[in-house]
Amino acid sequence: MKRPPLRQRGAGLIESLISLFVVSIGFVGFATLQISGLVATNNSMFRSKAVYLSYQMADRVRANMPGVQAGSYNDFEGDASDPGCISSGCTSAQLAQNDYYDWSSEVASLLPSGTGVICIDSTPDDGTAAAPACDGQGTVLAIKIFWSEKGTAHSYSTALRP
Repeated sequence: MKRPPLRQRGAGLIESLISLFVVSIGFVGFATLQISGLVATNNSMFRSKAVYLSYQMADRVRANMPGVQAGSYNDFEGDASDPGCISSGCTSAQLAQNDYYDWSSEVASLLPSGTGVICIDSTPDDGTAAAPACDGQGTVLAIKIFWSEKGTAHSYSTALRP
C-alpha cells in the first residue's frame, strides 16, 4: 500500500510573519533615524540663534565706540536693568547698559535657560553659565552665550577686538 504524500501546511503563513517582522525592524530603524535627525536639527537651530545673538551684540558694541573706550562693556554679567534713557537720550555708558539689557532679554527668550555675558577675557572659549570665567585680562571682549537643552549644557562665544 502506497502512502499519500505529506503536505506541508502553514509554510506560507510563517514566511509572511517573518517578512512582516523584517519590515517592522526596518520601520523601527527608519523612525530612529528620523528622531536623530530632528534632534540634530533642533541643536543646529539653537546654535544658529546663539551665533546670531552674539553677532548682534558685537554690532551693538561696534556702534557705541565711546562706550567701548570708556570700558562700559568690560563686565556685564547676571541680571540686567533698563536704564530708561532711550526716549530722553543716553550717555555712552547708559547705552551700553541698555544694549546688555535688551540683548540679555532676547537671549533668555530665544534660548532655553539662555544667559549671556560680555566681559574682558584672555580665554573667551571657557566658562559655564554659573561661572563664566571672565578674568578681566587682555584686550579681547568676549561675548559668551550659555543655554541648556534637555539637561545638556551648551555654549557659544565670540571674541571681539573693537
